[in-house]
Amino acid sequence: MKETVFKWLNTALMLNLFFVLLCFGWFAIALIGNAAKFPLGLNLWLSLWTPVVQPALGILMAGALISGLSSWVMKRLNPN
Repeated sequence: MKETVFKWLNTALMLNLFFVLLCFGWFAIALIGNAAKFPLGLNLWLSLWTPVVQPALGILMAGALISGLSSWVMKRLNPN
């Protein structure tokens, strides 16, 4: 049961990581477009920063900490 929960948690965190990387790529491309005076969605990205990107970053950080802490605790409890 524990392995299944950790497997799903790691899968969700991996998907969240790819989403955050996609958002970062979009931001970088939008900044380049803004510098070239070509609109590539920077205003839309900025409007999605607070309701979408910040929670995704928070979930990613919290999940990484919880996953690492739980793995450390499991190693300490089962030294095999």
